[in-house]
Amino acid sequence: MKETVFKKFGSLVLSKETMKERLPKDVYEAFETASSKKGELDNASADVIADMMKEWAIENGCTHFCHWFQPLTGSTAEKHDAFVENNNGELLLKFSGKSLIKGEPDASSFPSGGLRATFEARGYTYWDLTSPAFIRGNTLCIPSIFISFNGEFLDKKGPLLKSIELLDEKVTELLRLCGWKEVNSVKPYVGLEQEYFLIDRPLYKKRLDLILTGRTLFGHSAPKGQELEDHYFGAVPTRVAAFMKDVNEELWKLGVYAKTEHNEVAPRQFELASIFADANIAVDQNQMIMDILKRVAYEHDFACLLHEKPFAGINGSGKHNNYSLICDDGSNLFAPGKDHKEQLRFLLFISAFVKAVDTYPELLRMSVATAGNDHRLGANEAPPAIISVYLGEYLENIIEDFAAGNDVHDLKMVHDYNIKGFKNLPADTSDRNRTSPVAFTGNKFEFRMLGSSCSAALPNLVLNTIMAKALDETIDELKDVKEEDLERKVVEIIKKNFSEHKKIIFSGDGYSADWIKEAVERGLPNITSTVEAINHYDDRKNADLLEDYGIFSESEIKARKTILFEQYSNTLAVEIRTLLKMVNRQVLPSIARETLEYKNADSAMMKKHYEKLCACYDSISEAIGKLENDLNRAMEEKDEYQLARKMRDLSNDEMPEIRKYIDEYESISSKEIFTVPTYSEILF
Repeated sequence: MKETVFKKFGSLVLSKETMKERLPKDVYEAFETASSKKGELDNASADVIADMMKEWAIENGCTHFCHWFQPLTGSTAEKHDAFVENNNGELLLKFSGKSLIKGEPDASSFPSGGLRATFEARGYTYWDLTSPAFIRGNTLCIPSIFISFNGEFLDKKGPLLKSIELLDEKVTELLRLCGWKEVNSVKPYVGLEQEYFLIDRPLYKKRLDLILTGRTLFGHSAPKGQELEDHYFGAVPTRVAAFMKDVNEELWKLGVYAKTEHNEVAPRQFELASIFADANIAVDQNQMIMDILKRVAYEHDFACLLHEKPFAGINGSGKHNNYSLICDDGSNLFAPGKDHKEQLRFLLFISAFVKAVDTYPELLRMSVATAGNDHRLGANEAPPAIISVYLGEYLENIIEDFAAGNDVHDLKMVHDYNIKGFKNLPADTSDRNRTSPVAFTGNKFEFRMLGSSCSAALPNLVLNTIMAKALDETIDELKDVKEEDLERKVVEIIKKNFSEHKKIIFSGDGYSADWIKEAVERGLPNITSTVEAINHYDDRKNADLLEDYGIFSESEIKARKTILFEQYSNTLAVEIRTLLKMVNRQVLPSIARETLEYKNADSAMMKKHYEKLCACYDSISEAIGKLENDLNRAMEEKDEYQLARKMRDLSNDEMPEIRKYIDEYESISSKEIFTVPTYSEILF
């Protein structure tokens, strides 16, 4: 087994090691120079690389290639071309450097937020040399950025790459300024934990809401939910274990270090986590993970649900984003150091992170704002909508020691459980806070607000950029300081950062009503709605940050804001139309049929049941009629923000009312007549 796993690992990804083996030395060096941003790739080298990639792909069963990119839909896109050319009527297998570097899929039908008119079709994909090509099916997939004819970014990868380069520049500049000249480059590293639901596909196919929206728009709670907490970390069911085995093998072939898998809290909910990778590759790999989860689920007669809240009353699914800064010498800037100098560096970067989050909480909240995530944030182990930072007892003790002028030291803790063999066991230095949106967990910060279906590109772009800004301001404070005064000034900055931004630090219960009141008193924003979160995208403070660092232009910010509003409103419109269809074609006909069974009953109790059914029918009919009229009126709204607000109100006010009536009917309905699969059937 060991040999098989290691033999397969990375077999479908074109690693640098494979490229080095297959390419002439000078061509590989040209590739390395270009991929490390130290030069451009010449055409001759590109041709050699392309031919090598074609040969490797064909050896592995490929007939086609594609530029694999991440448009502003939040998913991935690809256009396949065969390795086929016409050579005077004869078949020629060919792949040129020009085709490798640049592709041209139509851009007209992708979201552009007004950057492109529908009749303007040109869009270009360009090979991202920093992310390895991989094979899926019979196609060589080449990770790429996607831009418009006029040069605006129409994807999520390109701006993320900009933010990674920006952060590298600022971190290395600060380190050299402080005397750590041995560090040449720094990358944000990300580990993503992916939660999801698995349900039986035959039941999934019987629910139009799951098919079209990814969540159940109605459904009475099952007699048993997650209250017994017996699913969490329980034995993985046999069918699910077989599914996980196949998922792991698919991911390992693609070089994805899928490591952790387990039952999550809710019934039929599971988690998969991969080992840290640099942010660009981690984001790419998470897109692969979501795709493979869905595809392998289909092969096992499951449906994989990545919606943030597919079932009411039980936990939703998130994507925890573990974030750290790793130097080219292997050191982690968020890991406590072993000596005075390293501890100063650690505290400087931790304090800068706290400052960054406190300065730009609205931008962070916006980065995870979706219609699905609105159902999840605020309960059931999902963090609240209020951004705060949890540091924990360990780090708070270090900060207190530091503020008191004491030399910083490692705190070591042990537990003695008074059982033979369980004495003096090493213990973690602090607990975890599951209600914190941003939590320090020993050598990284865990950003817990991402929804399960979310692309991790924008949240990490924001983390990179706000961190770069905080470090840039630190550089300004230090660049004219004499060497003998440098440590004193660093200490001063650390103390100032923690003092001026302590309002963002909170270690208590993020779900409590008291915290909501306290957060308001502290001046922390409580942005509970995606609509309002999106509206903060182009706040002057946020726009200045993104524009000044060249992450987005003014037009790109405006376009992305427009797209987010469109996606939000369209998502809710689909949900409402789906609910209308299910009610008119399934719910009301079922009630009408069931009333016939009791209409002429002699029993007083059966007459009461008949009256209940009639009351449900009338209530649902009236509410559905109102919802349909209100939807039609709302869709006449031309202003994107006002439309999103109106759709939010329909979703928050009218849909739950209809759901209440349907769930009431479901609780008294005949299973033979009302055949929509229930929570009891789906989850158990």
